[in-house]
Amino acid sequence: MAATARRQQNTLSSARLREALVGYAFIAVPMGIFFVFFIYPLLYSLYISRYDWGVFGKIETVGWANYQELWHDEIFWRSIKTTLKYTVVVVPLEMALALSLAVIVNAGIRGRSFFRSAFYFPSLASSAAITAIAIYILSADGLLNAIIGGDRSWFGDSDTALWSIAGLNVWTTSGTMMLFYLAALQAIPTDVYEAAAMDGAKTWRTFWKITFPLLKPGHFFVSVVAVIGALQVFDQAFIVSNGSGGPSYSTLTAVLYLYRTAINDVRFGYAATIGIALFVLIFTLTLIQRLLFGKAETA
Repeated sequence: MAATARRQQNTLSSARLREALVGYAFIAVPMGIFFVFFIYPLLYSLYISRYDWGVFGKIETVGWANYQELWHDEIFWRSIKTTLKYTVVVVPLEMALALSLAVIVNAGIRGRSFFRSAFYFPSLASSAAITAIAIYILSADGLLNAIIGGDRSWFGDSDTALWSIAGLNVWTTSGTMMLFYLAALQAIPTDVYEAAAMDGAKTWRTFWKITFPLLKPGHFFVSVVAVIGALQVFDQAFIVSNGSGGPSYSTLTAVLYLYRTAINDVRFGYAATIGIALFVLIFTLTLIQRLLFGKAETA
């Protein structure tokens, strides 16, 4: 009897080991890709940030001097300020527009599939192509000024350049955020709406008292994705300013400053320092969002 029990125990242990090995085998490839393309570049950036790294490799060990220089770099802090201003404006507008579109396409309206595709289409189009069209529309002699009777170059004016990029990105990225909200909306049980209808709740009250609170996990996820995307804005700022971040540094974002430092100034070590600082900023803001709003996701 004891021998039989030991054999059964050994068989069970072997089965659990095989199951664990199969599980690890399934995640080995994606984890390997994640390490090669994400973890290794991060560690390598941290390594070269302590060197005066040029075109031909590491030239001189500078220790933490790059970080000291970055702390006193006025242009870097200006780029951070510009990026944060952009983020504060873009993220709420993205979330509001995406939620509105998700509510519309989630309703039982005619042509719902068409509207889902139409709202999502700008997210599929090339941002470079969309920005090129926007430059034409928002130029001094473009379509917008022809309609409103103005003569402002919206991307060429330091007062409006950043906000023009913000409006462009709100429109192009809201379709992706809409899909996230749509998934969260469809996860809400229908019986809560039936109970609200039986109680005579109106549409707006149902949305504000039932739908919006139950979307808290969706709010958290969308806000994290939107903030990370806004802090990494680059291509539109690069295209409209021809890589200069102008006019008057109004479109110089943190990633664009990193690009200019690495490519124009050929200072890869200092550019890596900027990248590490940006990573710390994004990680800190994500952690704050998790601490403030993430509890709703696990509630």
